[in-house]
Amino acid sequence: MADGEVFFEFVQLGGQMRVAAIDATTGTEVIVITPAAATRTQMQQLALGKLRKRLAAASPPPPTQRLF
Repeated sequence: MADGEVFFEFVQLGGQMRVAAIDATTGTEVIVITPAAATRTQMQQLALGKLRKRLAAASPPPPTQRLF
């Protein structure tokens, strides 16, 4: 997800905001709950950071060279 498209969904739940970040390429979705008073940018950055971490963990490690 170097420069891939990410969709954000915002749903207010009382004094909190549920933010979903979805990677358009893989369909991977993460959810964060933030204070409703946070700015939209802060909410998106938090969700995007969690999505990046999830995608990095899901990536297979690079192949190792085998010496014979």
